[in-house]
Amino acid sequence: MTRPLEGIRITDLSIALTGPYASALLADQGADVVKVERVGFGDIARWVGVAVNGISALFQACNRGKRSIAVDISLPDGQEIVRRLAAQSDVFIQNFRPGALDRAGLGWKELSVENPDLIYVSLSGFGSIGPYAHKGAYDTVIQAYAGLATNQSDPDEGTPVFLRQTAADKITALYAVQAITAALFARERGLGGQHIELSMTDAVVSFLWADAAGNEMMLDSDHTMNSSFVQGSRPFRFIDGWGIATPTADADFHGMCRALGVEGHDDPRVATIGERRRNPEATADIMRACHAAAGNFTVAEVLATMDEHRVPFGLVIAPADLPDDPHARAMGLFEESVHPLAGRLRQPRHPARFGGTPSAIGGPAPTLGQHTDEILGELGLGAAVEALRASGSVA
Repeated sequence: MTRPLEGIRITDLSIALTGPYASALLADQGADVVKVERVGFGDIARWVGVAVNGISALFQACNRGKRSIAVDISLPDGQEIVRRLAAQSDVFIQNFRPGALDRAGLGWKELSVENPDLIYVSLSGFGSIGPYAHKGAYDTVIQAYAGLATNQSDPDEGTPVFLRQTAADKITALYAVQAITAALFARERGLGGQHIELSMTDAVVSFLWADAAGNEMMLDSDHTMNSSFVQGSRPFRFIDGWGIATPTADADFHGMCRALGVEGHDDPRVATIGERRRNPEATADIMRACHAAAGNFTVAEVLATMDEHRVPFGLVIAPADLPDDPHARAMGLFEESVHPLAGRLRQPRHPARFGGTPSAIGGPAPTLGQHTDEILGELGLGAAVEALRASGSVA
């Protein structure tokens, strides 16, 4: 069957995680992604984290299913190669600092002259205007500035806590995927190509404020509640493991108490969600009793009782254990394959299941410049490969 983005061609000049992860998801959906990498060094993601035989887990996750061409874009011939790629592409993705590619003649204004239907995507840390536009922005910088670190801070001490993952990068990648497909849809309706600017700051602030900036959004709030309505959530510790309940609805709250054998939830002050909101101390007392009672149960016991009372409940499962969980196996959550250099791989499948145009996780991430000759041939430069290589324009 045809995949949803079959026939779409993407030129990807981005590095690290944000742009590459976005284009990897689009490659899963059928797009032909040409990854343009720096001669000699390639994408920095090749050198970060766990790796086997020169292929890092990060690079595989973010560059599966792509083709790699190594190009020196500081040289005129290298710039011409990128211009030719852009002329044949539907989407062009880059995450250089604002203005850098314009100075190389590879900005939106230059490339759209040759290809007015191009969707040109500029990803950055702080955007292209303002006093911080020039700043470099790794993930933790944006977690700090956009509020994630404060949102995760210890409620008692107030010490900012950073998510132990590149959350800002991944959040931005997901917004980028949505923006790209929206722009492609607009183009199909006859609206032509366009320049998309997406900063990590914009993406993370939008993401965070949906549920974690209540007082900052509702300017007439009395500030009696925490801005994040999940600020007080913490896991239960059982005899042999951890879990979390989300007792939002009345049935959930009272079911949790019954499942854990906690009394006192018939108190009128905690009878309804409205009363629990008006009586936070009484609610906190019940929750403390539930946490204390949790230590009397095994994981198997609490799973059974929570299910019996239809309480939204989940076990805390480590990534190492998830592939063997029966539900994960039933979902087909992971796929196994073999990379020619890195060996055996186990990766999450593409998250969206398309009923009519199925996606499929991309193949092995390429080695640096693995497809240089092939791609130059497609650009009509097959006869010039050796000269371009000798000049250092490609590798």
